[in-house]
Amino acid sequence: MSEKVEEKDSFVEEEISEEQEEQVEVVDQEEEIPEVDEVEVLKEKVAELEDQYLRANAEFENMRKRLEKEKMGAVAYANEKFASDMLAIIDALDAASLLKESEDIKPEELFEKVKEGIDLTVEQFKKSFEKHGIEVLDASGEFDPNFHNAVMQVDSEDKESGSILQVFQKGYKIKDRVLRPAMVSIVK
Repeated sequence: MSEKVEEKDSFVEEEISEEQEEQVEVVDQEEEIPEVDEVEVLKEKVAELEDQYLRANAEFENMRKRLEKEKMGAVAYANEKFASDMLAIIDALDAASLLKESEDIKPEELFEKVKEGIDLTVEQFKKSFEKHGIEVLDASGEFDPNFHNAVMQVDSEDKESGSILQVFQKGYKIKDRVLRPAMVSIVK
């Protein structure tokens, strides 16, 4: 009988060892699967990063809209300083137009006052132009199609061919850009 007991014991040991091995395998498999806490941590991290992305994107869009608004304002009011400088000139012209001939002023004196007013107005224009980088183009010397518009060609023995003979209308530039070319006649 002892043999039978020994056989049973060995059989039980074999069964126990097989069960233990299965449990060990199950435990090993469980270790490969991330714990629930790790999944939750990763989900929270993804949510946090998504929130940061959305906030950064919203901030970028707000900045873009603000810069676009500022740009539109700058374009709309770009001439504000220039217009402000022109107000003194228009005031001088308005005052000159209100000047009436009175009994105390002779026509010659009136003409002199009007001429003086026009000269002062032209000086104010020149100062305002200079302040804003507007200059008169040089219309002496050789013809340059970048700065001059030839409306006539004239024969002349005094000047060389291609040189400017007469200026009909002054040209102007603002900084390096031509506003209006000078209208000139050139020698054939």
